[in-house]
Amino acid sequence: MIELSEQEVLRRQSLNALRELGIEPYPAARFEVNATAKEIAENYSSEKGNYQEVAIAGRIMSRRIMGSASFFELQDSTGRIQVYIRRDDICPEGDPTLYNTVFKKLLDIGDFIGVEGFAFLTNTGELSVHCRKFTVISKSVRPLPVVKQKDGQMFDALTDPEVRYRQRYLDLVVNPHVKDTFVKRAKIMQTMRDFFNERGYLEVETPILQPIPGGAAARPFITHHNALDIDFYMRIATELYLKRLIVGGFDGVYEFGKNFRNEGMDRTHNPEFTCMEIYVAYKDYIWMQEFTEQMLERVAMAVNGTTDVVLDGRTISFKAPFKRVTMTDAIREKTGYDITGQSEEQLREACKRLNVEIDDTMGKGKLIDAIFGQYCEEDLVQPTFVTDYPIEMSPLCKRHRDNSDLTERFELFVNGKELCNAYSELNDPIDQLERFQEQMRLSEKGDDEAMTIDMDFVRALEYGMPQCSGMGIGIDRLTMFMTGETSIQDVLFFPTMRPEKKVVADAEEVYTEAGIPQEWVAVVQKMGYITLEAFENTAKTGGMKLFNDLCGFNKKNKLGLGTAEIKAWIESKKE
Repeated sequence: MIELSEQEVLRRQSLNALRELGIEPYPAARFEVNATAKEIAENYSSEKGNYQEVAIAGRIMSRRIMGSASFFELQDSTGRIQVYIRRDDICPEGDPTLYNTVFKKLLDIGDFIGVEGFAFLTNTGELSVHCRKFTVISKSVRPLPVVKQKDGQMFDALTDPEVRYRQRYLDLVVNPHVKDTFVKRAKIMQTMRDFFNERGYLEVETPILQPIPGGAAARPFITHHNALDIDFYMRIATELYLKRLIVGGFDGVYEFGKNFRNEGMDRTHNPEFTCMEIYVAYKDYIWMQEFTEQMLERVAMAVNGTTDVVLDGRTISFKAPFKRVTMTDAIREKTGYDITGQSEEQLREACKRLNVEIDDTMGKGKLIDAIFGQYCEEDLVQPTFVTDYPIEMSPLCKRHRDNSDLTERFELFVNGKELCNAYSELNDPIDQLERFQEQMRLSEKGDDEAMTIDMDFVRALEYGMPQCSGMGIGIDRLTMFMTGETSIQDVLFFPTMRPEKKVVADAEEVYTEAGIPQEWVAVVQKMGYITLEAFENTAKTGGMKLFNDLCGFNKKNKLGLGTAEIKAWIESKKE
């Protein structure tokens, strides 16, 4: 059985009272909206006398109940606007029920209503809508957190990340600025689509369920197909299927795809993430560097109106061209060690001397990557293309045209983190098969992120694929950079979370042993403090408000409880 708080009980009573008055709290009929809060704020003119027949809809976010006239704030998808409501306007036939009972007693903060009326300026000059008629659209039976807003400033904002990420719908309601991040995310993706489409490249879709997890070095999620009775893998990358389409004759294809990697979670990684990959025939990685920096410069301008963004207090410029440095030179500059021509054993010894943490499953590629990650990445603050990776690090990349020990690959680093990865794609089917076989040898050593041989992809290359450049960029991380967010959870509507812990109410003796009067325990729990810890934490930070709330409950419900002991207990907990 669900235990309801006092507020939830009262709101359900209001819900029933609305129905008893013949008002359906969840009507099926549409409400025709012809204006928004933002539109009225930007375009209303008292001289023009416009917006004299407006219909707006949204949530009640605050109220000032007075006598026969009141004010409330309505929040729609674009912002807030004040509404003035008067009994005589909405009850023209003399029956005051709609104002005195419905508006003043049965509606609550969080309810959706529709308002019909006209825009005007109050005596204090505040833009408002004068309500002639209102319609109940949806009754809220769970109270919103109390967040105050004045002159664009938020007070007592909802900041608990556990609540914000798990209940994003609530976060969006009470922290409207959060919506801006996701509007910018959509703008980023649309700008990239426009950039690609203008050049004649085709957006495509490739399988999410794959028989072989290919295109990246990562641990996949495994699922089972009941009808075929075989295991499938959630894709870790779109690469191999997109290159099959280049074999098929397309000059350029791209996909905004969901990828899934069964690895750790932290502030910059989520197991489910969005990646854009693009492949263009007859191009190489040098061309792709120019293409990428032009794209990112355009994205920055479209989203922020400038190529400069501030990340961790540092100004980052996305103005092209970006800096270029080879991986060998980057490692040599930071460590004094030259990785050129070094064997696996020599690299292991170098890692030990450099105090780089390694394990026995790591081959040459991962050893080099470990050195680079520890000594070089964090210093790459401004956008920098790191190029010409050792061949062991890039099993799908073409050998370098001037040095067969290297590959034609680059990664773009921004603020010490990888943003995108690109190749001159390997199109030699014999070389590709040998690289896959080397990956299988790493897998046998215990590397669970080594690639699996995809013989169908090798077969596709055997039919012939032109020289081609491909690039992949993480949309989540790009959004973090373009919005200044430091956590990936802030750019995902619904990030992956651990299962929600069920809070079990403490027994009465837990409260009484802590010094709370027995007669007050039921009241404390009824007000939502079902654990002693929650009650104590609130007492420490908001003692007088908590005491006043308890007194209000006591008085409202005519309990007649003495307040001296509970007041003394609360005061003893103040920090």
